[in-house]
Amino acid sequence: MSIPRQDQLDEILQQTLDDLRLSRTEKRALGQVFVDLQLSDDDRAFIRHRVFAMAREYIRHPEQRQVLDWAEEVIKLLHSKLERDATIAEVYFSPGDECRMQIARLIRQAKQTLDVCVFTITDDRLAAEILDAHRRGLAIRIVSDDDKINDEGSDIRRLARAGIEVCVDESEHHMHHKFAIFDRQIVLTGSYNWTVSAARFNRENMMVSDEPKLVHAYQANFDQLWQTLVGVTRLTKG
Repeated sequence: MSIPRQDQLDEILQQTLDDLRLSRTEKRALGQVFVDLQLSDDDRAFIRHRVFAMAREYIRHPEQRQVLDWAEEVIKLLHSKLERDATIAEVYFSPGDECRMQIARLIRQAKQTLDVCVFTITDDRLAAEILDAHRRGLAIRIVSDDDKINDEGSDIRRLARAGIEVCVDESEHHMHHKFAIFDRQIVLTGSYNWTVSAARFNRENMMVSDEPKLVHAYQANFDQLWQTLVGVTRLTKG
């Protein structure tokens, strides 16, 4: 969706400026407008420019200094990317099938991206879910441990042969993470390995959250790890 013309944008902003305050209802509505527009950094810079240009028109009058508060609230919304309160805070435990089923559910619900950073994948049922997600067009990246990909039953090479982007570490130490990020909005993490034994026998735990600070921290760690590995230890279809 493209950014509105300047006159349209000014009209939207002016509606929230008229009473020199940003009400709770206006915050929700304006925040949703920013999300729906899918703004680029340049778009955000332009809106920021218009917000302060409009504010300057009012600042000429000393009694209307409250407009600065209005401008500050709008800018916070613009750069927060509508970081809403977390609505998902769930925990799961094994033995039992609860963890595996929740991983499968999240994979099926993902619409655009799936980043997986796990020690190993040997549960064919989860590998099948990842392959299904790949076939429906999800952008998938997997990071795993280089020692574990040669274990009997490992699904990592099979996923790479299917065309999924896979990197492994080449350190003498283990890549021991067990987390995944769905659409850059939901993270799952915990001790749970993506293995049959983790479901059937082990005492494991898994947490799922859409808390933005948590998601962003895990996403940043994954992106950094991926950039470190992608040019060195990327598996191929062959």
